[in-house]
Amino acid sequence: MTQITHRDIQAFADNRVNLPKAQADTHRAQVRGLRERLERKIDDDPSFDLVKMLHSGSVAKGTALRTVNDLDVAVYVSAASAPTRDADLQPWLADRLEEANPNMKSDQFVPQEHCVKVEFRGSGLDVDVVPVLYEGDENDCGYLVRKHTGVRVLTSIPLHLAFLRSRKDTYGQDFAQLIRLVKWWRKTERDQNDPDFRFKSFAIELLWAHLADGGTPLGDFPTALEDFFTFIVKGGLATRIAFTDYHTLSELPARSSDAIEIFDPVNPKNNATGSYSVGDRQRIEDAAHRALDALGEARYATTKGDAVECWQDVFGPSFRG
Repeated sequence: MTQITHRDIQAFADNRVNLPKAQADTHRAQVRGLRERLERKIDDDPSFDLVKMLHSGSVAKGTALRTVNDLDVAVYVSAASAPTRDADLQPWLADRLEEANPNMKSDQFVPQEHCVKVEFRGSGLDVDVVPVLYEGDENDCGYLVRKHTGVRVLTSIPLHLAFLRSRKDTYGQDFAQLIRLVKWWRKTERDQNDPDFRFKSFAIELLWAHLADGGTPLGDFPTALEDFFTFIVKGGLATRIAFTDYHTLSELPARSSDAIEIFDPVNPKNNATGSYSVGDRQRIEDAAHRALDALGEARYATTKGDAVECWQDVFGPSFRG
């Protein structure tokens, strides 16, 4: 039998793609240490400018790859205390984080364009701390400052995590696994074909949620991946994609000229792909077409070796079948 099966893909994911649980636990402990030090600082000084820290990103969502090289957290900042100039926000946050972590050196808190990078010399894994301007909303809704534009975007870390958790609860572990597999495909595209290939993780997560909610079967990975790429090739990115977990469809803005419209499930006014151009969409569609062609060829390959080579076009040379 030459065909690559669900079991083959799962074995590849377990061995090459997925972040091992022990490693994920270590990463979470690193973030927990930062958060606990901040909580102690807040307990000692309730008027402190930082309100809370929440683990976000792929490790928190359970969609991280083995190759993860940094961790994402959100720190909720008292909006009344934050600097009014965007350029001052990250250096100000670095000072506040240093104040809350007296066991660390000042040069371990490095302001970036949209976050503060906290460098851990021991583990070698950095933590990106993103500020959320917070005014006390009970759902932990606050405002991110979008890099490049300075636009304030309403978000909620707990609601985003709950959105993804609800799909994992409904559709099982295959849902998160397929997200990781497509993220690995994106990595392969960047490594082998286009280093500037744009397809953000959030968009991949929302596309899988859209497909799963629409009834796409997830239980056979080769078939599910073909369905994912087929959706894109047949113009799926030209359709509006939105969810009703926290708002109604009537709250969406009027159709815009944006090349892709995938709306944030927490904030109906936020097109999560609003910065993508027609060219960016075309590159995603072209890449999906190549992947779909490879999977179709693999399905009818006459030898296992030929089938493996086709799947390597999708997942890279580390795929062995």
